Amino acid sequence: MDKYGLIGYPLGHSFSISYFNQKFQDENIDAVYENFEIPDIDLLNEVVDSNPNLKGLNVTIPYKEKVMQYLDTISPEARSIGAVNVIRITHDGSSTKLKGYNSDVIGFTQSIEPMLDKKWHKKALILGTGGASKAIDYGLRNLGLETVFVSRYERPDTIQYDKITPEVIKEYNVVVNCTPVGMYPKTEEYPLLPYEAMDSHTILYDLIYNPDETLFMKRGAQYGAQVKNGLEMLLLQAFASWEFWHEK
Repeated sequence: MDKYGLIGYPLGHSFSISYFNQKFQDENIDAVYENFEIPDIDLLNEVVDSNPNLKGLNVTIPYKEKVMQYLDTISPEARSIGAVNVIRITHDGSSTKLKGYNSDVIGFTQSIEPMLDKKWHKKALILGTGGASKAIDYGLRNLGLETVFVSRYERPDTIQYDKITPEVIKEYNVVVNCTPVGMYPKTEEYPLLPYEAMDSHTILYDLIYNPDETLFMKRGAQYGAQVKNGLEMLLLQAFASWEFWHEK
């Protein structure tokens, strides 16, 4: 039986395990999907070595960047992004090869593109600076938008939350939350932004999907913003993962 899985830490919020095991059951695929909660990325090799029938992995927080040094090859797109969230594992005799891909960018761009109007949406704020935010930046720039990263800390090429004025929100009217702020169980939290400056031309996209509607989304919607959570992106990502694992 083939095996697939997810590496990250912690994994309590994982969507992938239920999605893939349901897919295997529905489509009579002789495979299983498991969570590998590893407190250190150095344990990746142990996971691969102790599961000889492992054909593919998804990668989540906090290893999307760190995992790259353990891979034999990386797709050009994932290398450009600087983050990997899908690994294809192939066995050739006694050697095992790991190839990295990024399905975040595929899932995100396919999900947000129908919401964008070139007349109105030219600039975006990306909340967060981790592995997911790199894919979001790559995707938005591919869709023709200018981007700026927002961080809580003073970092090169970022702005801080207290510098985001109503004027900034009017100009950068696409806002993507790539942080865990507002995710279950801390659903009472939300990014500190001037929501009152938002209107029907504002898009708030939250990578979080639990809860369905975060406070970030609710507060924007109160002022007429278009809002979307990360569930569709996850589904599209999962489709892409399966394609990468079975690439000819």
